[in-house]
Amino acid sequence: MARAFSSIAYTPSVRRAQERYGSRAANAGFDIDPSTRDRVSERDAAFIERVETFFMASSGENGWPYVQHRGGPRGFLKVLDERTIGFADFAGNRQYISAGNLEHDARVMLILMDFATRGRLKIWGRARIVHERDEPELVAKLEVPAYRARIERAYVITVEAFDFNCPQHIVQRFSEEELVEMAAEPAGRAMLGKLLKLAPDAPASLGSGPLSLVVSGMRQLTPLVRAYSLASADGAPLPEVAPGAHLALPVRLQDGREGVRHYSIVSAARAGKDWEVAVLRRDEDGGSAAVQRNYQLGTVLHCALPRNDFVLHTDARPAVLIAGGIGITPLLPMCEALAARGTPWQLHYAGRTRAQLAYRGELPPGARIYADGERLELKRIVADAPPDAVFYVCGPERLLAAVQASGIDPARLRFERFDAPAGGQAVELVLRRSGVTVQVPPAQSLLDAIRAAGIDAPSDCRLGNCGACAVKVLEGVPEHRDAVLTRSERELAGLMCPCVSRARSERLVLDL
Repeated sequence: MARAFSSIAYTPSVRRAQERYGSRAANAGFDIDPSTRDRVSERDAAFIERVETFFMASSGENGWPYVQHRGGPRGFLKVLDERTIGFADFAGNRQYISAGNLEHDARVMLILMDFATRGRLKIWGRARIVHERDEPELVAKLEVPAYRARIERAYVITVEAFDFNCPQHIVQRFSEEELVEMAAEPAGRAMLGKLLKLAPDAPASLGSGPLSLVVSGMRQLTPLVRAYSLASADGAPLPEVAPGAHLALPVRLQDGREGVRHYSIVSAARAGKDWEVAVLRRDEDGGSAAVQRNYQLGTVLHCALPRNDFVLHTDARPAVLIAGGIGITPLLPMCEALAARGTPWQLHYAGRTRAQLAYRGELPPGARIYADGERLELKRIVADAPPDAVFYVCGPERLLAAVQASGIDPARLRFERFDAPAGGQAVELVLRRSGVTVQVPPAQSLLDAIRAAGIDAPSDCRLGNCGACAVKVLEGVPEHRDAVLTRSERELAGLMCPCVSRARSERLVLDL
């Protein structure tokens, strides 16, 4: 008996193509396979009712095919018996192309995808549309109680043939539900760790701060950027935070020491939701690599309370937001807050390629992307901005330097860096109160040199964003590189931030 799918799919022209390209002999066995593959077995049913995505093709009266995507929670595509499958048709874009095609030709072809197992099932069949008023009991069987979407009608398909296809070229992906299921079992956790390159001995908890968070979700935004959802470890609602706020997350470095790394809370404007942070893995920065290696579902993080050194203005002035790479993270919640209160804003987002831009698919309407050869024209953006606009910039040091040199009034410019500026000239650093003199080489920060000399100088972000390390300069000329001190704090109070700032003079005396 001819195998059902080959009798449908292997038309004379297909067989000629197989002859032409040398695959006819390999496919001939399907014609004499004793299994007709036109009935749904238990194995087939388990696969069908697992999928969350399939594509359905139909043909119009003009002969053109139409392919429609269908998606829903696991189990929305149901097996009614060994020859029949069906699904509820939820309200969509109301074009009714598939519905109209089926009035002309009932034949359909489905491709079911299970990305987690890299499985693909092709189904040929004949479909009919069922309305609740005509067959309420049948439609009721196809309802998905946990899925809150309005059913307009149902599709019932009589299976005529199906065939599992090879997994070649299917990119493996996992839904949030599948990741949670994997994390619940030892074998799943091992597989998850291998997929995400997690350390097999990753710590169950990190840090000693008063705020206890648990990693409740992970998603890969780009090849190098991974987002982490953070929930309250005791299930209580998280405190509300303002746009621009960040968390100092504990990390265990490669040498076993614990440190912290600062990440913006991307979801700051979404009250009552889990927080989300996004971590760009940079191998030269052991902290980001440690986060991506050790953080996994269920990891408990004991953190300090969020801080905000990048505060959004509250008046009616418009805003111009400029992001470079991972610098998009504090600006997204700012856009949400500005839009919610009706304040005009612009968002300019630059990177080398679109594939490297985190959240590129979640940007608000009107955001402008500069990538794949299209350069961000800073002079034009500044020239076209409203004269009272407040500028917010976050990105690599070269972007911040370009914005600072663009002529924007410093009173209207706020920025946050995620990289410490590169080193400067060597300097003799004198700590007056401690009676210590340190020779600081070009590649070492002043703060690191102070700490290496045994002086417990205060600090927090180590990026010049917070001002926690600010100290008075007694002699010498500092080169200010921070993003937090005002002109009066620098010139009148004589303060500098040794975490990022350098010296223009060969000798610098600090009040430490």
